[in-house]
Amino acid sequence: MEMSETGQVVVRQARTTDVRTIRKLIDEYSGDGHLLSKATVTLFEDIQEFVVAEVDGAVVGCGALHVMWEDLAEVRTLAVSGMHLRQGIGSHVLAALVERANILGIKRLFCLTFMVSFFGEHGFVEIDETPIDHDVYEQMLQSYDEGVAEFLGLERVKPNTLGNHRMIRSL
Repeated sequence: MEMSETGQVVVRQARTTDVRTIRKLIDEYSGDGHLLSKATVTLFEDIQEFVVAEVDGAVVGCGALHVMWEDLAEVRTLAVSGMHLRQGIGSHVLAALVERANILGIKRLFCLTFMVSFFGEHGFVEIDETPIDHDVYEQMLQSYDEGVAEFLGLERVKPNTLGNHRMIRSL
């Protein structure tokens, strides 16, 4: 593990007791539109998708892996406290999410992001199209998940995704 100035980075499965801190991390970036805000109840409902990064026992980063289809998942809500940027914490979180994706048999990871250079450094490439065939697209249209709607590029979510870049990585 990479060492930060304050201590070792430990990435672990998130717990319900981490939700309030995850909420603060999201709020740090949702005001300017870099992350979509999520209802706190949604964070509790989705806690099993999250990992958190700790330094000296304090949660300073988070990220989620949301399975979208048999071979496809989305990296969501990757955030690091502003006080801990550029210490490799986001890379540790992303590596843990990639490891989880591999365990689940996921072959492709998608993200919708402003952080093109960060994700590019980790093997993601920009895409224009939705990288699924028509039959899968039709099935995914049945999802109530807003992230799936963003992935599909549905018109009703376009105002939330303006300026974001669609990126994908093969595993």
